[in-house]
Amino acid sequence: MEKWPIGVFTSIDAGLGVRFDVVKELKIPTVHLHTPSRQNRTPEAAERFLKECRDAGITITVMFGGFEGESYADIPTVRRTVGLVPKETRAERVAELKSISDFGKLLGVPALGIHIGFIPESPDDPDFKELVAVTQEICDYLKGNGQNLHLETGQETADTLLAFMDAVGRDNLFINFDPANMILYGTGDPIEALRKVGSRVRSVHCKDAKWAARPGEEWGEEVPLGQGDVDFEAFLRTLDEFGYTGPLTIEREIPHDPERQKRDIAAAVRLLESLKAELA
Repeated sequence: MEKWPIGVFTSIDAGLGVRFDVVKELKIPTVHLHTPSRQNRTPEAAERFLKECRDAGITITVMFGGFEGESYADIPTVRRTVGLVPKETRAERVAELKSISDFGKLLGVPALGIHIGFIPESPDDPDFKELVAVTQEICDYLKGNGQNLHLETGQETADTLLAFMDAVGRDNLFINFDPANMILYGTGDPIEALRKVGSRVRSVHCKDAKWAARPGEEWGEEVPLGQGDVDFEAFLRTLDEFGYTGPLTIEREIPHDPERQKRDIAAAVRLLESLKAELA
């Protein structure tokens, strides 16, 4: 695979990501796939989708797990509903992740990505220790399926994420780095954060955002690539310093306006190709 192939976050039937027909229309060669709904996680569905990918020359590099009941309406809602942090849904979501991993194995996907939720900052917090144990369980299950686990950045600082990963202590635990999320959640300058965690990054989302007036208390604003506060030239240069050669996976979450979403993704492809050429 070439260095830094373009990718896009896509969905077959539900959830986050642009429609798959747009991926084919724009001739994008790699995707992060939002996990299909449960009824579409069958061997027959996997074979159909793999054939569609092969016919279009598309490689699935990461599959992202999402859960019923999650909401990204605002930061307090994310804290309450997202990932494996909420205790009341944790056991059910762990079982769901194992099912998603099994489906990913049918697709030959090498990694599963998740937002784990707001990791407690103190390693002495009982909730931190519980989250470590459940992440170890998931990593061990994924390892049996030949998969890595990628934790997506944003809901915690780079230092908290590193401390958590060190506590988990599994060799198939890595990072999906999303620079815009650091801005949206107000958890740190994205380039500074990338310099701290870069050796553990195995996938990235190319998304842009503007800082909120009160970072960490209210959302920043997601904007088209190149129109926000992420310095993408510095982002690529820093990835290069750490030897990252994997896909640059565009994420643009405006499903209410699919035509604008497609235009923004096409413009993002042009911008990233231009930066790649400059840095070659």
